[in-house]
Amino acid sequence: MSHAWGYAATNGPEKWADHFPIANGPRQSPIDIVPAEASYDAGLKPLNLKYDPSTCLDILNNGHSFQVTFVDDTDSSTLTDGPISGIYRLKQFHFHWGGSDDRGSEHTVAGTKYPAELHLVHWNTKYASFGEAASQPDGLAVVGVFLKIGEKNINLQKLLDAFDVIKSKGKQTTFANFDPFTLLPGCLDYWTYLGSLTTPPLLESVTWIVCKEPISITPEQMAKFRTLLFSAEGESECCMVDNYRPPQPLKGRAVRASFQ
Repeated sequence: MSHAWGYAATNGPEKWADHFPIANGPRQSPIDIVPAEASYDAGLKPLNLKYDPSTCLDILNNGHSFQVTFVDDTDSSTLTDGPISGIYRLKQFHFHWGGSDDRGSEHTVAGTKYPAELHLVHWNTKYASFGEAASQPDGLAVVGVFLKIGEKNINLQKLLDAFDVIKSKGKQTTFANFDPFTLLPGCLDYWTYLGSLTTPPLLESVTWIVCKEPISITPEQMAKFRTLLFSAEGESECCMVDNYRPPQPLKGRAVRASFQ
């Protein structure tokens, strides 16, 4: 049994280094993105995201977040260009969020926190599988999208409508024909840097692509996220909130911008 990490005081981000020493490594994520210190790189290509809704498989409460998983045995749903070379396949997406609307995102922008952050996780097809790619320096590419309070997001609603079925840890249900492209902002300008997974095992294998423009969500929709539970059925109920890691030291890494 691996160490049961989580987000409580006893097993949360402050304690992860005890079991995962890489937590103090040279390229940990998330970070605070300071736009004034990011350098514009004219060589960065626009993101090329090609998603096939028929590859959407299921939605799961894994006890840390909820995630939507995709069939990844062909190049049906892929990320190419941007800061990466080669073809990266979509494996899953998940969210991080706060206990209230003033916090929840993992990345911050000049110290500003958003109420939630979406992560679309892709793996480099030059490796045989997601598992193999996850430990390689260029193995993963994650697109991060901030959520901000505003208009109702109808594309998020289909996810929220499935929450009653996956309320507790370990619950899963089929989730067909969802197009993750609908969760992306209209403008795909981004910042990019080399980082890590933001949950244990915290492997330093991620090329981060963080979108400048957030997507919107209402306070009511945001509240629905907090109805999910960290706990399994039959355990004392523990609301799934504040499941984010705070920003980590930059340690000399470059943050590049695709826009001026």
